Amino acid sequence: MRQTLFFLLFLISVYIQGQNILEGTIRQHGGGQVYIQRIYGEKTTGIDSLTTGTDGHFRFEMPAHLLPGMYRVKWGKEAWVDLIWNQEDVRFITSKNFPDDSLQIISSIENKINLEYSRLDRINQQKLQYLIPVIDYYPEKDRFYESVIFEMEAVQRQQQILLDSLTAAYPRAFAVRMARVYQSPFVPASLNKEERIIFLKNHYFDKVDFSDTALLHSTVFVNKAISYLSLYSNNRLSQKQLETEFIKAVTIMLSAASVNPEIFKFWLDYLVGGFDKFHFDEVLTYIADNFEDPFSCEDQPRKTALQKKLETFKKLAAGNLAPPLEIPDAKGSMDRLSDIHSEFTLLVFWSTQCPHCTAMMDRLKEIYDKQKTRRFEVMAVSIDTSHSDWTGFIKAHRLNWVNVSELKGFSGKSCDDYNIYATPTLFLLDREKKIISKPVSLYEMEQVLRENRLME
Repeated sequence: MRQTLFFLLFLISVYIQGQNILEGTIRQHGGGQVYIQRIYGEKTTGIDSLTTGTDGHFRFEMPAHLLPGMYRVKWGKEAWVDLIWNQEDVRFITSKNFPDDSLQIISSIENKINLEYSRLDRINQQKLQYLIPVIDYYPEKDRFYESVIFEMEAVQRQQQILLDSLTAAYPRAFAVRMARVYQSPFVPASLNKEERIIFLKNHYFDKVDFSDTALLHSTVFVNKAISYLSLYSNNRLSQKQLETEFIKAVTIMLSAASVNPEIFKFWLDYLVGGFDKFHFDEVLTYIADNFEDPFSCEDQPRKTALQKKLETFKKLAAGNLAPPLEIPDAKGSMDRLSDIHSEFTLLVFWSTQCPHCTAMMDRLKEIYDKQKTRRFEVMAVSIDTSHSDWTGFIKAHRLNWVNVSELKGFSGKSCDDYNIYATPTLFLLDREKKIISKPVSLYEMEQVLRENRLME
């Protein structure tokens, strides 16, 4: 520990401004393409691409307009290294197939600090993973138990001492500021398992500097969000129970970030996208009811895309009327959702390019055709862009319900009105076109149909 501390303090003591050079050697990647990308949360933006020399070497001059932050050097679908650039030369060596394990920083104080601190953090987290179960289950009166208690708190103190030393010596280093966001609160070893989780939930963001918006140009706030949400996740909980837990997490997260509109919006956008992807509709409705984009204007044309999305989530809550639909069928005639007068309507957004959709359509047709008395109608809204793909599938599978499509993919008005970002997406409506349920899978669709006595 002491050697690591001295090493890192030595590095930051010789920290100097350098030239705008990003240079690397990727072994076994001679003559291959390398892509330089800028990181913003979980998103990357391409800056340039290069071809390496026969030895895998490349050299790139960083444009003067780029801001400090994390940058990705990528050469394959799952092959890349993330590096900090903060107005200094960055030189590294790694291997094509094992980039993280083989990464060596040749030049860059920021990246040497980040690499050494990250490796120490992984070691300490592994130690804690072994120590905590002992504390939870080992007899408390045993002398070994006391030594485990001491070691657990010592590991946490050692890491805090190192971080405090780095912060005092160079508080504005990007790597150090990232580490300060990543740091977990000190957890007393006297707490039991349940108390420990509660403590972490309540103190996870105590030392996070939400004023440091430069850190949005890294993965740190995304990773911090994921690690906090994991405190509330439990695979033994039903989706309803998980939604209740995630609502608690969202409240604490967004309240903590509310001191800075830019980071608040970043997390708001990230949470909405994530919960939408996994169809956590109650969480989305809660977010839409209680939080709004701080940069949105009241003037409707100037509202942000995020704010419009939040408002649409409100409209799509169970019990509300479904937005009107008027979409052409295969022959170009307009079909309206309001023209369907059955007791129930199953609204399905799907695509012939989606394997889950096509499998669902076959099963749904089987259920639909078995109706002795047609109590529910299906309105299948295809988000295909190819007329022939769409109509060919309908004919081949004899889908004899209401088939419509704007043939605009996800860019159609219906996708905007219903917040469609993935397929299949389903809505069960009553006779008045009020939303009853939004099943997210074939299993849930069948369950909802059974609950409403629409299938045996």
